[in-house]
Amino acid sequence: MKWRNRRRSSNVEDRRGSTISRGAKGGGIGLIALALIGMYFGVDPRIIMGIGSQLSGGGEATTTQRANYKPSPKGQQLGEFVSVVLADSEDTWHAIFKQMGRRYQEPKLVLFTDRVQSACGMAEAAMGPFYCPGDAKVYVDLGFYDELKRRHNAPGDFAQAYVVAHEVGHHVQNLLGISSKVQNARSRMSQAQGNELSVRLELQADCFAGLWAQHTQQTKQVLEQGDVEEALNAASAIGDDRLQKQARGYASPESFTHGTSRQRVKWFKQGMQASSINDCDTFSVRL
Repeated sequence: MKWRNRRRSSNVEDRRGSTISRGAKGGGIGLIALALIGMYFGVDPRIIMGIGSQLSGGGEATTTQRANYKPSPKGQQLGEFVSVVLADSEDTWHAIFKQMGRRYQEPKLVLFTDRVQSACGMAEAAMGPFYCPGDAKVYVDLGFYDELKRRHNAPGDFAQAYVVAHEVGHHVQNLLGISSKVQNARSRMSQAQGNELSVRLELQADCFAGLWAQHTQQTKQVLEQGDVEEALNAASAIGDDRLQKQARGYASPESFTHGTSRQRVKWFKQGMQASSINDCDTFSVRL
C-alpha cells in the first residue's frame, strides 16, 4: 500500500508508554473477561458495554504518561501508517455521508500499550482492536499486528489497514443508529438470535471496510500488487469458525458473533464492489 508522504489524521491520541493504576477496589474480574473475549477480532461493542459496569464499579483508574517515552523506529512507522489509514477513512466517509445529505463526525483513534482506560471500561491488549461507542474512539494496540502476522498468518500493511477500517465501520454504524437498534433488538431475543444479529453487525463493518478500500483506491490509487489478497487473508483468518477450531478443535455455529471466514471475505468483497452504502445491508438478506 502506498502510504508514505500522504496526509495524516489529526485525530490520533498516542497513549503508548502510559501506565494505569487503580484504587483498592480495582476491576480485575472485568479485565479477565476482556482478555477472554480477546480470541475474537473486533470485539462486539455491546459486549464491552455490558461488562463496562463491572469495570467502572471499582477504584478510579489513573493514567500516567512517561515523560521520556519514545516509540521504537518500528513503532513510530506503524503509528504514522495508522494515521494515514485513518485519514483515508475520513475522506471516504465524509464523501459518502455528503451523498446521503449528512455530516460525518470523525472518530478519534487511540494508540496504547498493554492496557487502556476507555468510556467502555478498562481494556487489555489481549482483546484486540475495538471501538467504544461511549466515547466514539477506536482503540488499537499496535502489537496486535504482530499477532495478526504470527498467530493468524495474515501479514501485510493492507491487512493492517483493514483492521482500522473495520473498527471505523463500527463508528459509522454508531452514527447511523444501527448499533443502538441492534442492541435494543438483542435485549428481546435469545442468545442464539442475538448472536446472529451480532454476526450481521460485524459483517456490515467488513462491508464498510470494503467501501473504504474501494473509495481510497478510486481517489488516490494507493493499492499495490497483493494488497487486496492481504485484506482478504486477514478477513478469512479471523472468522469465528477458524478461530474456534484453532482454539478448541471444533466450531459451534450457534456461538458465532463475527461470522465465518467465508462470510467475512464475501462482505469485504461486497464493499469493494458496492455502488452505495445500501449495498452493505447485511440485515435483510440471507447469510
